[in-house]
Amino acid sequence: MPGSKLKNEEFFIKENSWLAKIAAFKLKTNAVAMVLGKTIHLHKTTKADFLKDERWVKHELCHIKQFRQYGYVCFVAKYLWESLRKGYYKNHFEVEARKAEEL
Repeated sequence: MPGSKLKNEEFFIKENSWLAKIAAFKLKTNAVAMVLGKTIHLHKTTKADFLKDERWVKHELCHIKQFRQYGYVCFVAKYLWESLRKGYYKNHFEVEARKAEEL
């Protein structure tokens, strides 16, 4: 999964997302990108700035691939369960996405 590329037609980017704003509040951070399905939701960053950050893009594209692999509902359930059990940082989906940044 990590390392393979997605074409621009296979995902969308939404700026000024209220969902990403909630994530930023929860994570106690400023700029946030988060994925739901095949949409990357941004808060306090622009599409242009996000796309300039190769590591950040690779991280979020990994989450899109995870959604594809497990399906929307199943992935959300697994992600939330992992986060409850291990916390955000040790959630294995986040660990996998951080590894994808290096590829």
